[in-house]
Amino acid sequence: MNRRFFVLAVAITLGFTFVPHTILAAPPFYQGKTIRIVVGLPAGGGFDIYARVIARHMGKHIPGNPTIIVDNMPGAGSLVAANWLYKVAKPDGLTIGFLHGTTLLKQALGQPGVEFDALKFRYIGAPMKESGCFILNKKRGIKNVEEWMNSKTPVKIGGTAPFADSMGNSTRVMKYVVGLPIQIVDGYKGTADIKLAVESGEIDGGSPEWNTAKTAWRKNLESGDMSIVLMVSYKRLPDFPPNVPLLIELAKTDEQRQLIELIIHKPRLSSRPLFLPPGAPKEQEQILRNAFAETMKDKEFLAETEKASMIIDPLSSEELEKLINDMFKAPPAMIAKMKEIVLKKQ
Repeated sequence: MNRRFFVLAVAITLGFTFVPHTILAAPPFYQGKTIRIVVGLPAGGGFDIYARVIARHMGKHIPGNPTIIVDNMPGAGSLVAANWLYKVAKPDGLTIGFLHGTTLLKQALGQPGVEFDALKFRYIGAPMKESGCFILNKKRGIKNVEEWMNSKTPVKIGGTAPFADSMGNSTRVMKYVVGLPIQIVDGYKGTADIKLAVESGEIDGGSPEWNTAKTAWRKNLESGDMSIVLMVSYKRLPDFPPNVPLLIELAKTDEQRQLIELIIHKPRLSSRPLFLPPGAPKEQEQILRNAFAETMKDKEFLAETEKASMIIDPLSSEELEKLINDMFKAPPAMIAKMKEIVLKKQ
């Protein structure tokens, strides 16, 4: 009897020793929480589409499986959202920014209205490296860059506003660095409006992002009503049209190549950054970095993006941070030249 009592006493003791630890074990930080992705551009656009696809898949790679929602905060080409994320958003690991990368370059060039420090954001990664192209209406009678360079009258290229996006920056670099005869027609709300203006003959061409060109401009290209005459990319990609040159190939001096790299290539490569506000907890930052990396490899995610003809060519947090840091290391003389090119009035 004493032996049985002893065994029972030990069992009870062990139970009360270990069960409370199981009960008191902390649940994952993100369990039962909601993560908010703040997109600095309007709903329905390319950035919004990418954010919503990521939101549908990233939660399952985060311990606790939180809900992820998308909110749009458009304004000044993402500047409104960037300032809000820096000054207002709580650094609690529950708010993620998703903005146009050229917004961060605005700080490096000292543009008015910047109220953030891009070097203090905590970067998670980017889903793609952006490339672009120049598309002209066949009615303009220009089929290649050589004919464009020899044009006696400027080619009208649509834009939004000075320094609003990489599309407009590419056009300005072509005019002031490479010397192509261009008249930049600003004031359009976005790529869709520019496309309509090209179709109507109001302007001669536009400079959409390559993924947009392959989808939204596809019928115009397949019909021959429009043609691609120049690609804008840090390297030649397998799906680029053959015999169409890269913008960087038109550069004749080291300074021209550096300006193309700083104004176009680096901002385009880092054009879709996901990041946390300054001061976000290191633990949550690492959890989200890992979850993003896993999402970029997720079979269901990749199947959905492939079906939608979305480019997935991700940048890691380390690669993204390096690109952004590089933009702030340009010599003062180069910064001055960049400002002259990008912000000069037409």
